Amino acid sequence: MVLFAQARAAVAAAAGDPPVWESDIAAARQQARDLAVRQPREDVEEVTDVDADGVRCRLYVPADRRPGVVVHLHGGGFVFHDIDVHDAATRRLANASGTAVLSVDYRRPPEHRFPAAPDDVDTVLRWLAAGAGGRTIGPAAGEPAYAHGDSAGGNLALVAGLRNPGYFAAVALIYPFLDPSAGFDSYRTAADGFDPREAAWYWEQYAATPADLTHPDLAPLRSEAFGTLPPTLVVTAEHDPLRDEGEELARRLDDAGVAVTATRYLGQIHGFWRHDTVFDAAGPLLHQVAGFLRLHPGLGD
Repeated sequence: MVLFAQARAAVAAAAGDPPVWESDIAAARQQARDLAVRQPREDVEEVTDVDADGVRCRLYVPADRRPGVVVHLHGGGFVFHDIDVHDAATRRLANASGTAVLSVDYRRPPEHRFPAAPDDVDTVLRWLAAGAGGRTIGPAAGEPAYAHGDSAGGNLALVAGLRNPGYFAAVALIYPFLDPSAGFDSYRTAADGFDPREAAWYWEQYAATPADLTHPDLAPLRSEAFGTLPPTLVVTAEHDPLRDEGEELARRLDDAGVAVTATRYLGQIHGFWRHDTVFDAAGPLLHQVAGFLRLHPGLGD
């Protein structure tokens, strides 16, 4: 396995950073927002902050949008990032897919532990199904809904699909964070730039009790309902401790009869999707996701 040049440079640049478990969480969150403000942003026809029955969201509506809404769930180990940090990436997704995107600012640990985040996602899905606050968009308007998430957001997107069978026309997961036990070989053989101890710290913040670590709504590889999922895209990065659990998910979905597409991006590290000015592969991945969603205009269509 060869780490590509851009990934090698990113790993080297982050080598001196303090470990996440020593961070001041509030300061780290603010630093991420400050960095995000300086990112280039595409114009989108309409960008509106909305209240989805108490859950803050941001709705992106591109020009000449096609029917449907993508529910985007951001990564960040459940603890970090928010809709502001993901604003630039979400704008690109809306424009590339031609579909409205609803970015969800779910509650985060350690202030709000499991199941606060998946419960917030369910609240947003009910809000969409009930009319989206009077907007002609999503299931209440007869349009398909899609789930999309990266890393911890991939976990939440998968859980949303499992908790709400039949709701989504398709699900797109980018290097999903699925296994609190860290039981796959990639934690030992592919952990470039993502210390497995960091992953363990995220699970410790997210779980409210030790028993939560085996609950299928937190650890969805334990689910027995994979066969209820719609067509699903699973993307992994070659040099990522989460690689093997994502690819195991794809195998289990196939065994369950789900129409699954699985792609491993060679030479890449965890987190590359969001940073299109750093990783050349981020652009093609964005358009892969957009193309995958366009292939699924609705269940039964």
